Amino acid sequence: MKRILGTAAALALFAMPLAAQQKMAAGNAGNEVTITGTVVDVNCNTTQNASGPAHKACAEACAKAGVPLAIMGSDGTIYMPVSSKAGDPQNAKLLPFAEGKVTVTGTHRENHGLHTIEIKTIAAAT
Repeated sequence: MKRILGTAAALALFAMPLAAQQKMAAGNAGNEVTITGTVVDVNCNTTQNASGPAHKACAEACAKAGVPLAIMGSDGTIYMPVSSKAGDPQNAKLLPFAEGKVTVTGTHRENHGLHTIEIKTIAAAT
């Protein structure tokens, strides 16, 4: 009986990490969303709280220098744009809308508190 209980406990311990991996893999599929928000310069927005039309030229210069742009949703969530293709930068998609409002559709994923969006469509919001 002890051997059976010991084996069952060991199997349960090994199964827990497998279940977590399966859940994570399933969670990475993402869900289709439409969000409306503002394209922000991640560095200036998070370190200096700089944003808005007065910050547009700075955001454009930073983006051209490689600082990532992201979308701040109306609820304050920052969505980092990503691509399923390796080495596929996303700033070019957002640069025309720097510090402006956009509506984006795409695949949303959350991993370790980081929200990402794989952009399918983007347009200026009214």
